[in-house]
Amino acid sequence: MDTNQYLEMFIEESREHLQACNEHLLELEKNPQDLGIVNEIFRSAHTLKGMSATMGYEDIADLTHKMENVLDAIRNAKIRVTTEILDVVFQAVDYLEEMVLDISSGGSGKKDVSELVRSLNSIESGGGIILPASAEAAATVVQEVGSPRDISLSYDDFDMTVIGQSFEQGFSAFEITIRLREDCLLKAARVFMVFEILEKSGEIIKSVPSVDKLENEEFDEQFTVALLTKEQAGDLEAKVMKVSEVEAVTVNAITQEHLINDKREKEENAVKAAAEMPKEVEVVEKQVVEKSKRSNTSQHTNKTIRVNIDRLDILMNLFEELVIDRGRLQSIASELHNPELTETTERMTRISGDLQNIILNMRMIPVETVFNRFPKMVRQLARELNKKITLEIVGAETELDRTVIDEIGDPLVHLIRNALDHGIESPEERIAKGKPETGTVTLRAYHSGNHVFIELEDDGAGVNRQRVLAKAIANGLVTEETAVSMTDRQVAELILASGFSTAEKISDVSGRGVGLDVVKNTIESLGGYISIESKEGQGSLFQVQLPLTLSIISVMLVEIDKEVYAIPLSSIIETAIIQTTDIMNAHNQKVIDFRGNIVPLVNLKEIFDMPNSELASDGFQSVVIVRKGEKMAGMVVDSFIGQQEIVLKSLGNYLQSVFAISGATILGNGQVALIVDCNSLIK
Repeated sequence: MDTNQYLEMFIEESREHLQACNEHLLELEKNPQDLGIVNEIFRSAHTLKGMSATMGYEDIADLTHKMENVLDAIRNAKIRVTTEILDVVFQAVDYLEEMVLDISSGGSGKKDVSELVRSLNSIESGGGIILPASAEAAATVVQEVGSPRDISLSYDDFDMTVIGQSFEQGFSAFEITIRLREDCLLKAARVFMVFEILEKSGEIIKSVPSVDKLENEEFDEQFTVALLTKEQAGDLEAKVMKVSEVEAVTVNAITQEHLINDKREKEENAVKAAAEMPKEVEVVEKQVVEKSKRSNTSQHTNKTIRVNIDRLDILMNLFEELVIDRGRLQSIASELHNPELTETTERMTRISGDLQNIILNMRMIPVETVFNRFPKMVRQLARELNKKITLEIVGAETELDRTVIDEIGDPLVHLIRNALDHGIESPEERIAKGKPETGTVTLRAYHSGNHVFIELEDDGAGVNRQRVLAKAIANGLVTEETAVSMTDRQVAELILASGFSTAEKISDVSGRGVGLDVVKNTIESLGGYISIESKEGQGSLFQVQLPLTLSIISVMLVEIDKEVYAIPLSSIIETAIIQTTDIMNAHNQKVIDFRGNIVPLVNLKEIFDMPNSELASDGFQSVVIVRKGEKMAGMVVDSFIGQQEIVLKSLGNYLQSVFAISGATILGNGQVALIVDCNSLIK
């Protein structure tokens, strides 16, 4: 059977089943006695196993089968649900997600899961949890050769042949596990030095993680290699320990007995899988046939179809060209004053406007697709930090343009990690402050006008005003005189400054001391804005404001020195014509009194280095009042042209760093207009 035609469906449905497993596992941890939840997880895992077997992905089917055995033991009351057991099942789901991701990237979906399988087998048999190699190495330094401990790496037939031949030639085989110090800065360099020493002593035949991952530092502090050598274990350990920042070395002998046991276990698993596979294939094929029959008999009830996102992108690009031509047609109609042409143009504008709304709605995706991965992440981080934390999600059904969804995930991860690490206190500290020992982090999303707001609120310690100001003064961000008059909100937003971090200890949890400026830059590159409200001792609220779409936007066209520029309507409060005599000077900055607020003026001619940058001499100035959060500014222009919907085009890689310009558009007359980035002009 040709399975390639079903690959895309397999990948998508596998992700859905794995997401369902994650969600139900989190529920099971809260309600360990609810066997109904276990049945839901089992059902998803069983379906995934059958699909994988049908598609020929034996590794996924085998790992899912091992996970099924544990779930079956739980629902038959053979074992009791504990956090430690769920940790192993969560890890199995993580591995399955990685294998499906590998398949979607064109890989084979294979992964070394031998340690995880040992843990699952041990749990199923009631023997408890087997610590992975990393945990064992942390508890010991060097084991004697010939220890009864099992080998931790898995070897294929080729590896076993090589090891067997080396035994005949007088070589010994060792597994060497090296653990680096937690504060090691150049892990790849230390790995290279270890490999260089070992390669002089013998031949490395295997490493976990792989060499590529070691070179890219895609591992924690520990790695394991298999070495063929004629040297003694003690000598190897002594040589490796001389490498700087190596904390511990474990050397284990690989014997013929180990290889025989490993091979026997693989053969038993293969026989067991072969005995079950035909049934699974038959069941799944039968389900596919029955599903096909049902779909043929009830096509009239089917209201949804799956559409490749690339097709929507192509449709959007074609419509963007149509919008440009629509603007051109409107321009021609206004010049010719032909009633029939004008009427036709207006009708086309209305119809294309409806079409535009439909296409934009097709591209809208619930933020739930991003939010879904956070509950498991919060659970894992809370355990690492020894904190008790509850994550509440509100408004997950709120929709955003796919382009924005693709970019917003990483900033939200950083904000949540920051809240868990720096915001929520330890249970002991919370109890001492009279708070519940379990901290609460609330993630909410909602629409407001042409924007979507995403808020992250915690009931933790809040921003420490004195600590932040001391760091800001030390970094030269503010002066001591300025610091005295700053509001709590202004102080809180200092943590968004470039390179700012109050972390006393570098942590993998909240960005390794990089700070939140990366989050701010990403959000502002999307045309959004981030603000912070914090009360020391009570908690913090991070609010992210994002545009609904980045494709077609409404702008105000203005003229500056006979050139046309576009200012996004989402940033504009209003336009005004003021008298030159109303302009005042404060702290070497031109300002105006706008409805009781002192608003700084920004002369766009000066910003863009235009030859004639002086203000108009006729006694009046055209000003566009724009806003970024609670801050405002007045942009001085020559004249207002009018409002128009335009297609946002990128300036390309070569011009991506141009100050105060976020993109360009093509107007109806064929002229190119630059789009002003208001966020970068408001300080």
